[in-house]
Amino acid sequence: MANKEKVVLAYSGGLDTSVAIKWLQEKYAMEVIAVAVDVGQGEDLKPLREKALKIGAIEAVIIDARKEFVNDFILPSLKANALYEGKYPLVSALSRPLISKHLVRVAQDLKATHVAHGCTGKGNDQVRFEISIASLDPSLEIVAPIREAKMSRNQALEYAKKHQIPLSTGKKSPYSIDENLWGRAIEGEDLEDLLNEPKPEAFELTEDPQEAPDEPGYLTVDFEDGKPVALDGKATSFPNLIQKVNETAGRHGFGRIDMIENRAVGIKSRELYEAPGALTLLKAHKDLEELTLERSLLHFKRELEPAYAELIYTGQWFSPLKQALDAFIEETQQYVTGAISLKFYKGSAKVVKRKSDYSLYDFGLATYGKEDQFSHESAKGFIELSGLPLKIWARKHRRR
Repeated sequence: MANKEKVVLAYSGGLDTSVAIKWLQEKYAMEVIAVAVDVGQGEDLKPLREKALKIGAIEAVIIDARKEFVNDFILPSLKANALYEGKYPLVSALSRPLISKHLVRVAQDLKATHVAHGCTGKGNDQVRFEISIASLDPSLEIVAPIREAKMSRNQALEYAKKHQIPLSTGKKSPYSIDENLWGRAIEGEDLEDLLNEPKPEAFELTEDPQEAPDEPGYLTVDFEDGKPVALDGKATSFPNLIQKVNETAGRHGFGRIDMIENRAVGIKSRELYEAPGALTLLKAHKDLEELTLERSLLHFKRELEPAYAELIYTGQWFSPLKQALDAFIEETQQYVTGAISLKFYKGSAKVVKRKSDYSLYDFGLATYGKEDQFSHESAKGFIELSGLPLKIWARKHRRR
C-alpha cells in the first residue's frame, strides 16, 4: 500500500480550517498536519493541538512566533511607514508571510508535498499565502478547500455537524475577526451595507471617542535607529511597548479605521480596523523622520512608502523588490533617533513635542526673532536662478 501524501494546513481552530482537515482527508485522501502560529491573537493556542488531532490530523504543531512577528515583520513596516492606501497599517497582511514561512518549514521537515489554507476565493489572504509559499518553495502544491468546495458558512456548519467536528466554544462575534499584536481587522455582517454605521460591539481595543476621558492623555515614545525602545523614558521590549501604546491610545478613542479598500483580487470592500498602537507609532515615527532626514532623502522615501505597503498587501513580502527597498529603508534609519510626545483626546492623536540629537531643525535659521542667522541677502539670487528656466520659457511663449 502506497504512502499517503502529506499536506500542511494553516490551522486557526475556527470553522473553516476545522472543516478543512476532514475535507482534505475525504477529497484527496491526504494525511493532514495542522500548524497554528501565534502572532498575538490574544488567546491560548495550546488547546488547538488536541482539537486538530481529534478531528483527524496526524500531527498538530503550535508555534509561538510573537517575537519574530514584531521584530522581523512589524518593525520593517514601521520603518517604512507602511499604510496601504494611506490608511491601513497592514494588520493581517503582515502576519501572512510569517505564517507561510513556518508552513513551508514544517512541510520541508515532515516531507509534505502540499500546503493548504482556509481562505475563500474573494479574500486577500489566499493571494498572500500562495505567493509567499511559492516564493519560498515552488515545489509545494497549494490546496484551498473552502475555495475549491465553494462552501458557504451554512454549508460548512452542516459539514461539521455531519462529521461531528467540534466547533469553537470560546468568545463569539457576529463579525469575521482577525487579530494580532499590530491590531484587529473586522468585516462582514451589517458592515457590508455601506449605509450602516459600525455598532459599538464591533470594537474591543478602542473606547467610543464620545465616551473617552474628558482630560487629554500624553505619551512619549523614544526611538533608536527607527525602532521604538522606551515609553515615557522607561525602556521596554517592543511587544510590551506596542501593548502599552494600544492601551493608552485606545482608552482615548484613537485608532479606528472605516475604509473602502481595493482588494488584491480586484473588488472593493468595506473594512473596519482597530489599530491604536500601530497608528500611534506610525505617526510618531513619521514625525521623527521629518525632523532628522535631509529633505531630498525624506521626499524620496515618502514616494517609495506607498509602493512598499502595496507589496506587502499583495503578498510580495519575499520579492526581490521588497528586499531591495528594505535595504534602502534600513539605511535611512541610522539617524532616526529621538523622542516624540503625543497628545490624545476624544479620538485624536497629535504630536506636540519633538527632540533628537540628530535634529536638522536649526533654531538660529528658523527663528524670526533677534537670534535670526539666516542669510536674507542670498534669497534674491536663489529666487532668480530657481525661476530662470520659467522666465526664459515665458519670453518665448507668452504670446500664446
